[in-house]
Amino acid sequence: MPLPPIAFDNSYARDLPGFYTAWQPTPAPQPQLLKLNRALADELGLDADALAGPEGLAVLSGQTVPPGAEPLAQAYAGHQFGGFSPQLGDGRALLLGELIDRHGQRRDWAFKGSGRTPYSRGGDGKAAVGPVLREYLMGEAMHALGIPTTRVLAAVATGEPIQRDRVLPGAVLSRIAASHIRVGTFQFFAARGRHEDVQRLVAYTVARHYPKLKDAENAALALLNALAGRQAALIAQWMGVGFIHGVMNTDNMTLSGETIDYGPCAFMEHHDPAAVFSSIDHGGRYAYGQQPLIARWNIARFAECLLPMIDADPDRAVAAATAVIDAFPAMYASAWLAVMRAKLGLAGATPEHDETDRALAESFLLLLQTQGADHTLAFRGLADGVEGDNAVDAPMSGVPAGRALAQLLPDTPAREAWLARWRARLAQQPQPAGGHAAALCRANPLYVPRHHRVEAALTAAVEQGDLTPFDELLAALQQPFDTLPGHAADAEPAPREQTACYQTFCGT
Repeated sequence: MPLPPIAFDNSYARDLPGFYTAWQPTPAPQPQLLKLNRALADELGLDADALAGPEGLAVLSGQTVPPGAEPLAQAYAGHQFGGFSPQLGDGRALLLGELIDRHGQRRDWAFKGSGRTPYSRGGDGKAAVGPVLREYLMGEAMHALGIPTTRVLAAVATGEPIQRDRVLPGAVLSRIAASHIRVGTFQFFAARGRHEDVQRLVAYTVARHYPKLKDAENAALALLNALAGRQAALIAQWMGVGFIHGVMNTDNMTLSGETIDYGPCAFMEHHDPAAVFSSIDHGGRYAYGQQPLIARWNIARFAECLLPMIDADPDRAVAAATAVIDAFPAMYASAWLAVMRAKLGLAGATPEHDETDRALAESFLLLLQTQGADHTLAFRGLADGVEGDNAVDAPMSGVPAGRALAQLLPDTPAREAWLARWRARLAQQPQPAGGHAAALCRANPLYVPRHHRVEAALTAAVEQGDLTPFDELLAALQQPFDTLPGHAADAEPAPREQTACYQTFCGT
């Protein structure tokens, strides 16, 4: 089926010359389509059937650059585990171009794994099938959970073996993002004293992502404040579902406020603020409980880039930026409380409830931590505890047999004391449509990407060429709040011994 013309509109290439290197993807020698995100293709105004055909596969594999595309490798720097690297850039990624989707939103279409670029720093610029499919799963899971995220349009096997710790089948993905502008993008130019370029990037970012700020008296300071608010909301959502990014370097913090880079990430099973699953995070810098602190640290690094734009007087610039950085904890606390209220079914809250609701949420998390309860199932199990029926298996929530709230929190006095406080708080508000239990199920997922389910799906795909487990898991992750027949295993926690030694890697 012929591929219709693709309406690219490449503002980054057009408006920011000198911020990238024009480059071409390395063609895949024997491409095979592994997975096409048809719903996303339709959202982008693309013909899914044509993309799945020979002409579409040629584009998705880098064999053909479609008319209107202007492939480029973006320049950026970044703090990686606290150490500054003045030049990183798209070492295995390539921005193919930009599309305007059906909602009028500008979206980047980028390759990942399409070969070496001038920023590859000795790497091969390639990706493997397993990490590519992992990013597909994670992006779709986060999207279904309502968390801003990049997503994968297509995963294509290249037919080329690549060398990692062992020889693996190669792949390339097409990643869709609101943009790929990062804190590290600003750092690249600020570190070189190119303040006029930082100012250009401020103007471009405001126009693209924060148009309401276009008339701000101090655009740089307004952008800093807006990013802080957007990141506070994003991290609060991560914390609500137990997501651990694993590599919150400044080159992985987007100005759009989307989650990006699903390398060493994981969803926490038993609740533990110190949980780390990244193989390279030896000191726990990016542990689950550290994420709000690291977000603030990253925003401080962003602020440093903007100081000359904030005020010509260095002291006034530092004071103004510091005020935003110091305001971040309150921004985050407010966003986190809103997330926790939804997860606890506390609708219509007023400021007079803030202290009570915060204490209720914090004490529930402490219960989960001290009793080693599964984060996802404990919150989901509240749907069965709302009326006092928490001692039996849970038909309303869909929690697997033997995983009801009473089994997850076996300390009966502590559990019942908390439940009594919670039910008393619920009694102070009207019942939502369909009742409290239904509202709790709408707010708390049953399915998240569990370690063992993800690894089993990827192993089957890589070693047996069998995508059936991947497709079955994806079906559950795309409907995380519904109880789906035949998917009970997707809600089961991994065995403790597996969770204890589980590691994720920067595999793509």
